[in-house]
Amino acid sequence: MEIEGIADLPLHTGHVPPWLIPIMRRLSRAILDIMLIEWGPQKVVERLSNPLWFQAFNNVIGMDWDSSGSTTVTLGILKEVVNPKEDGLAVLGGKGKNALKVPEELHSLNFDIDADKLANISRLVAKVDTTLVQDGHQLYHHSMLVTEKGYWGIIQQGMNEETKFARRYHWKNTENFTVDPHEAIAGKKGIAVNIIEKQKENTRKLVLDLLRQDPRKIINELQQAKAILKGQATIESWINGASFVGISKEAKIIYMRPLDERKIKPILEKLYESNPENLEGALLEGLGPSTARALYLISDLIYREPPSYNDPVNMPYDPFKYAYAIGGKDGIPYPVNRRVAEEVIITLEDIIQKAKLESNEKKFSLNKLRGLSIGIKEGS
Repeated sequence: MEIEGIADLPLHTGHVPPWLIPIMRRLSRAILDIMLIEWGPQKVVERLSNPLWFQAFNNVIGMDWDSSGSTTVTLGILKEVVNPKEDGLAVLGGKGKNALKVPEELHSLNFDIDADKLANISRLVAKVDTTLVQDGHQLYHHSMLVTEKGYWGIIQQGMNEETKFARRYHWKNTENFTVDPHEAIAGKKGIAVNIIEKQKENTRKLVLDLLRQDPRKIINELQQAKAILKGQATIESWINGASFVGISKEAKIIYMRPLDERKIKPILEKLYESNPENLEGALLEGLGPSTARALYLISDLIYREPPSYNDPVNMPYDPFKYAYAIGGKDGIPYPVNRRVAEEVIITLEDIIQKAKLESNEKKFSLNKLRGLSIGIKEGS
């Protein structure tokens, strides 16, 4: 039985109406101003890295409470209203080809950051969620949030073309990319194969060891593994085998996808030559989904070290109550109330203006006191 109110992020058709965009911009900017005054840019990144908080923010500004578009629209709006120079915060990347602009945008920031390191982190995170985690979702959105001091968060989204459901992957300023590295993965639970589970250390080590072996040996073992697959009379008989008890039929579908040795071999040769020190290095050197799936198959059938078949989705959430703030684009729980939205925006902007004035007055008073103190010292 599904929990009422859970946002599964289905694909919604249609667009945000033009009259709603300015409301979303002003609300987002007002909320962002309050967050920056109260917490500072790092805490803003931390909050948006939490799927529950992100979805609540999306609902408050009037976007659909359960739509896959909540990610792309909300991050698109934030990218428009955030001013890196004034806010000490930047929103980079976006949907489709814009996702590939993260390295270029990082280097254009006037922040005290290691742009090359952050660009590699951006690439690495995308590779983890397509290669180390294979859950049937194709990434189409990738946004990096970064502060002027280099604190980062990444929010990316993938779509399952068969189910038409999206999945959002949240990351937050970690040095670990291969062992339960996500802040959370939000969406509808399905089927997956992965090696990021903490308990799969032996599988991770074996995959890395396989990459250091002669590619001809790996191709030979892959052919053996595929022969084992073909030797199974049915998927059901395979599942009932001694080594496969408890593994679902759905999970096995991942292995039944075609694996072309001719395409995998050049990747194996490149990785054999580069001899990566760790999985992160292997991913950055070219390890992709097909080659990784071949290695998982060998690890499972030849060496009896299977990957995990658990779907790593770990964040069901119920943000529906926040949709009552001003309503939602698709009329759920009710159509956006423009009058209420305008009142909320004006109220927030008034609070922000007063807070900024108070802050400036405090700064002025402190500067005056410092000047007075210096004058007293010089006169003494």
